[in-house]
Amino acid sequence: MRTRIRNGKYTKRERSERFSKKYDFFPDDLPIDEYYELHKNLLAEYIRIAPLSLIVIQVVTGSKEAWFGIMGDFRKYIKDIVVWDKGYGQPAMHDKVLNRATEFILIFGDGSAGRYVHQAMFPRGEGEDIWRIGRDNEFFGTHRAVFPKKLVRKALSYYSKETDLILDPFMGVGTTAVVAEEMGRRWIGVEIEEKYCAVAKKRIEKARGQKRIDFFFRNA
Repeated sequence: MRTRIRNGKYTKRERSERFSKKYDFFPDDLPIDEYYELHKNLLAEYIRIAPLSLIVIQVVTGSKEAWFGIMGDFRKYIKDIVVWDKGYGQPAMHDKVLNRATEFILIFGDGSAGRYVHQAMFPRGEGEDIWRIGRDNEFFGTHRAVFPKKLVRKALSYYSKETDLILDPFMGVGTTAVVAEEMGRRWIGVEIEEKYCAVAKKRIEKARGQKRIDFFFRNA
């Protein structure tokens, strides 16, 4: 999210070549209140329909206030937090701002007390809360926010088993589905951009051994 601060107040994204824009097809500069409401409502649906939800967040200027608020609202559903260590931080976009080398993976469950996760597949003493996985250099057209396949594989190996159904509501170019195919999981993906769907289709067909997908994504 590329919301910025000017004179001590949040503004929309600065329109400058200095600042990256990871998506061509939609703006990522929602006002804080709208961003908060969007993801609060989405998280409520995830919790309603799924026994376990993993959400990757990066603490940046445009999202930290919203996500800290959401974490408070859903605090009883947070089972645990994983730190994704990407190895190095890309230079911050302003002076006096920390480079960000990590992201959080929030694990939301059924609201029961404690950190025990019924769906977890790792034995006692083997579940790590820091995942040291470097960035992928694999880009697909203008989509420059692709998760590393190793990160998805780690998440699925920790919290799912074969034949489980995996939902990715922001599918992008299909990395979650590709890894799910490789690991024997079923999957559902949701994506609003047709061009990203086309890329995902090719990647998933390759993971399936070139077996054609006759019915794929459809925009509303």
